[in-house]
Amino acid sequence: MKNQNFNKRLAFALKGVKWAWSSERSFRSQVAITVLVICSLLYFKATLTWWAIFILVIGATLAAELLNTALEHLIDLLHPNYHPSIGKAKDCAAAGVLVLSTSAILIYIFFLVDKFS
Repeated sequence: MKNQNFNKRLAFALKGVKWAWSSERSFRSQVAITVLVICSLLYFKATLTWWAIFILVIGATLAAELLNTALEHLIDLLHPNYHPSIGKAKDCAAAGVLVLSTSAILIYIFFLVDKFS
């Protein structure tokens, strides 16, 4: 499967996004929040700097959500029984998404403060 052409690799990646969309509520929630943030950036006429910041944090958050999902499914397949170390790994992956999401919320608050001050 290695060294596939670009179109095949892109198809695999889009298949992953489609699968996450159809099966993961948290991914759909993150995408819905992304749409709301983008609409507010358009409404408030955000500067290019704010757009760049939000593109980075949105991309990182969605990527973290996808990686968390991939890790959870791989772990469940390889070790379906509960084990404390597996629980820690899954909790840490979820914590990574939480850290990025919290950072995104704080950045949005900074944006609003900047816009209205």
